[in-house]
Amino acid sequence: MHIPPEAEIPREKLTHYLLVPKPLDDKSRFLARAGFDTANPEVLETAIRTLAAAEPALHDGTNEYGNFWRVEGLLTGPERGILVVTIWLEWHTDGRFRFVTLKPWRQ
Repeated sequence: MHIPPEAEIPREKLTHYLLVPKPLDDKSRFLARAGFDTANPEVLETAIRTLAAAEPALHDGTNEYGNFWRVEGLLTGPERGILVVTIWLEWHTDGRFRFVTLKPWRQ
């Protein structure tokens, strides 16, 4: 299974969370290594969608909101690729998919 191409990736998730330095759980420095920054969040969105189209989604759990799916692989940035895990939620209510987060891939 793959994440559908129309899955929602909230712009705020990119511009107010992933690409912004945080005192805890900062992902912006990790993403900056690949060349992602706040100036062009659409580049990160495109890279996430490309990864989700290329790699299979693996079921990663269920809660009261829906099913969680994990997609692992190389996120290709403007400067280089980085290995990541993306997490997606498939809502119980209507079956829509929504991007939840991204983190460095660890073995």
